[in-house]
Amino acid sequence: MSIRLSSAEIKLLRSLGTKKGRQENGLFIVEGEKLVDEALDSDLEVVRTYSKDEIGEDQMGRITLLDSPSPVLAVVKIPEWPLPGTPSGLSLALDGVRDPGNMGTILRICDWFGIDNIYASEDSVDVFNPKVVQSSMGAIFRKRLYYCDIPALCRDSRKSGLKVYGTLLDGRNIYTSELSDEGLIVMGNESKGISPEVRKEIDSGLLIPSYATGRGAESLNVAIATAVTVAEFKRRKW
Repeated sequence: MSIRLSSAEIKLLRSLGTKKGRQENGLFIVEGEKLVDEALDSDLEVVRTYSKDEIGEDQMGRITLLDSPSPVLAVVKIPEWPLPGTPSGLSLALDGVRDPGNMGTILRICDWFGIDNIYASEDSVDVFNPKVVQSSMGAIFRKRLYYCDIPALCRDSRKSGLKVYGTLLDGRNIYTSELSDEGLIVMGNESKGISPEVRKEIDSGLLIPSYATGRGAESLNVAIATAVTVAEFKRRKW
């Protein structure tokens, strides 16, 4: 016999699909066997899990935030991560990244390349958005992302001796530019790029050159550009 969920409980779970609901309740949802296992193995607090075997397919379909329900779903407490001090090592700043898929993929990239300090402007997508969680493929449980004033972060980084890099269409070829082992890399919005306020704080603009012959793509997806940029910084260090 399936466990029956109250209408209030279903309403709460459905509300976690919105940023307002997540903020008001301090919770977010994780779906899928692999991601739920990673949540349980992480330092984050898993409040409750639901399985299709326990509550039935119909109720699972009512609480899922995906297009189709997965076998298991977990409710996780949103962690309170205090903003760390001045960035150190190689760090990443996201200026207005709005697409959940891009944000999740960028978390995976940082996980792969060992970027520990990740910052985002307040107008960037919520990192606990269900689509971000899914596309991070578990990286969200290993990486911390801090929302902050990006122009101020750039200024603080420069004061501490760190160089601030930014990907710009009028920047210098990344493959022939001098790159430091440490620094802050700024990636911009999907359509507008780096904002004028942040651009003023950049020490070195970097361009990923196109090798297309004839007419080619106008630009790279921000997640792909992040992977190329971070990979080049890391390659120089090896």
